[in-house]
Amino acid sequence: MILAKKIRIKPTKEQEIQLWKSTGVARWVYNWTLARQQENYQRGLKFLSDNVLRKEITQIKKQEDFQWLSEVSNNVAKQAVKDACNAYKRFFKGLAKRPRFKSKKKSKPSFYNDNVKLKVKKNTVLIEKVGWVATSEQVPMGVKYTNPRVSFDGKHWYISVGVEQEQVKQELTNEVIGVDLGVKELAICSNE
Repeated sequence: MILAKKIRIKPTKEQEIQLWKSTGVARWVYNWTLARQQENYQRGLKFLSDNVLRKEITQIKKQEDFQWLSEVSNNVAKQAVKDACNAYKRFFKGLAKRPRFKSKKKSKPSFYNDNVKLKVKKNTVLIEKVGWVATSEQVPMGVKYTNPRVSFDGKHWYISVGVEQEQVKQELTNEVIGVDLGVKELAICSNE
């Protein structure tokens, strides 16, 4: 069973600048991927896989005008491509509406942090190319993380992670319980 955990982070001013760069890259790459897929579709060509698009992003990063894409973790761009491709796949299967471009004003600023590179210490978390960031509470330690995302809600920054937990099995009994709803007492159970 995976338990979702959302914890507020408290970045310094320098770290917050880096977080904004990461959200900007994630939004730009997501929108670029949607535009690439639409352009490809209009030409009558097949859907482009995320591997093909990630290779194109790697080539774009080498261009002088797009050096800023390399200022954040490589995983931010990789995951943005994957998210856009998955959005189209869900659309093709009839599970979601057609993916829309993310705007600076209306979309939630967020980005992916590689779960393998996510490190946790007492009340701090390591975010790629941002550094150790203070947290408002302890992120669970010694567990496997899934799909870590950093987001901004308009006031505070958060890190959200999925944490794998063992599901506790409950034993079933054949005991029958009668419940009497009363006026003096709300409920009286027969097994009390």
